Amino acid sequence: MLIKNRVMREFFYAFGDFFMWIFENTIEPLGNIPNNAAILLGFVGLFIWLRMQARFNAEAKANGTLK
Repeated sequence: MLIKNRVMREFFYAFGDFFMWIFENTIEPLGNIPNNAAILLGFVGLFIWLRMQARFNAEAKANGTLK
């Protein structure tokens, strides 16, 4: 049982070290770019969805199925 715990601990520490390396070497140097990209992507998706919803509403109104 002790060996299993040590193996699991080593695995999770290695996993955490990997993510720390990823964060320190890729995300951190990018600064605020990933945040701005996520916000921009969200707004683009919002405007696409609103345009599609307007088309669906116009079609439903023309068919008389809009409640």
